[in-house]
Amino acid sequence: MKKVSLVACVGIVMTATAAPAAAQSCWELWYERNHIYAVNGFCFSTDLGKRTFSEFDCWTKNPDLTRAEKARIDVIRAEEKRRSCKVN
Repeated sequence: MKKVSLVACVGIVMTATAAPAAAQSCWELWYERNHIYAVNGFCFSTDLGKRTFSEFDCWTKNPDLTRAEKARIDVIRAEEKRRSCKVN
């Protein structure tokens, strides 16, 4: 069973179509990207991922993401690469 708060859902919907804001830190980009995976049941293998998203149930290493989620992850990854982010 997925545990998703209304605030988390609204945050994802609001950010799903927006490009990464200049004010977003590498941590915020990492969190947003991995939150998409967490709400879709991804089982994290890193300590940081496990700690950060421990309230979410996990059941897969290959979550079934929507086209919009995949597109948002691609945008975030590109921004993380542009900034040389190294969160995890």
